[in-house]
Amino acid sequence: MSKTFDIGGKVTVNRLGFGAMQITGPGVWGAPRDRAEALRVLKRLPDLGIDFIDTADSYGPDVSEQLIREALHPYDGLLTATKAGFTRSGPHAWHVNCRPEHLIASAKESCRKLGVDQIGLWQLHRIDGRVPQGEQFGAVRQLLDEGLIAHAGLSEVSVADIKAASKVFSVATVQNAYNMAERHSDDVVDYCQAHGIGFIPYYPLGGGGELASAGGKLAALARAKGATSGQIALAWLLKRSPVMLPIPGTSKVKHLEENAAAAAITLTDDEFASLDRR
Repeated sequence: MSKTFDIGGKVTVNRLGFGAMQITGPGVWGAPRDRAEALRVLKRLPDLGIDFIDTADSYGPDVSEQLIREALHPYDGLLTATKAGFTRSGPHAWHVNCRPEHLIASAKESCRKLGVDQIGLWQLHRIDGRVPQGEQFGAVRQLLDEGLIAHAGLSEVSVADIKAASKVFSVATVQNAYNMAERHSDDVVDYCQAHGIGFIPYYPLGGGGELASAGGKLAALARAKGATSGQIALAWLLKRSPVMLPIPGTSKVKHLEENAAAAAITLTDDEFASLDRR
């Protein structure tokens, strides 16, 4: 199975990426507790072969994008993807806003914060039930047509949502919650694989990283392979589909290096099947 994936059929990235939500403060709000360590994490990514970074304007808000720019601009050999569709009012407080004018203004502001003329991959963070889908998808089409973004994706969507969006613009990626224990998007993964769409599983180790410390078969296989449970959980995702692009996040260099090592772990078909909970 290939260790890389071509986003939009054009941009080749290594399949184990980095999610930049955790480099912000508690509740994904404000500055990180240890700003220097957060910058060290970001600067370490290229050395570990991680060339795909996922962030959002709402992480902080703005903090994650600004730290990425400080650490990595001009992003030589890196794809920095961002998202829009939420506003924030405080720690843990998220409010969907996908009015077209908000999405377009957010994309322009992300360009400014990241220091780019064009965002390589921009994703609709949610579909807003209060705004006609056609208006939201039309805004994405406008961003593509104006050249503000090169490729577009969706987040937390169904197969039906992908089909509807695909009538308006080419869907390059889909980002849903997905891991060994949370499998509600199995049909979405299969659809993405059949249509060459990258699938970005957020919370790849579970919402609280619980898979990293899970017992039973996962822990037993980890011991047998001289790995951690978290590394095996990431290796399972990479084995699940060739379009899978896990983005484990962390604010610590040590944990980053541990996650990155999962890319070198190969599970046999039998090992994969032993962990498959479908």
